[in-house]
Amino acid sequence: MSWRGSTSPQDRAFACLPYLLPLIESLAFASPFLSQFPILGIFFVPLMPIISLYGAIPFAGLIVFFALYMGVVRNENIAHFIRFNAMQAILIDIILVLCSLLFSVLAPGLGGGLIIETLYNVVFLGAIAAIIYSLVQSVLGRYAEIPTLSDAVHMQVR
Repeated sequence: MSWRGSTSPQDRAFACLPYLLPLIESLAFASPFLSQFPILGIFFVPLMPIISLYGAIPFAGLIVFFALYMGVVRNENIAHFIRFNAMQAILIDIILVLCSLLFSVLAPGLGGGLIIETLYNVVFLGAIAAIIYSLVQSVLGRYAEIPTLSDAVHMQVR
């Protein structure tokens, strides 16, 4: 959907950057999947400098969250396409943080066996699928329409 006008290549590149936040957060759920398929860890090697910087700064996720929300999403001077993608990346990240909190409460009760590994794999693969879909749509200059999530983004970004 490109109802807000055409997007420049620069806008497309900037629209892809906020998806680094949920991508890094999704790696918290990657250990069971990457232990089963270790060769796929190669795809995350280019992110290692960013991940180490992210881990070295206390509250880095919270800082990036507020910087994106206040500096990009609420800034009317930035193109709608970039603000839409930034807000969608923030919402994906919020879902991942909520899943992390939920699993930290449920994991001791479930024992940490096959059920927890399956839940981790589902969350990780779901997040990766949403991120890759959004990145591809952003590169093509289209709005990534993820059901329910994009509706919430449209309500926030006018």
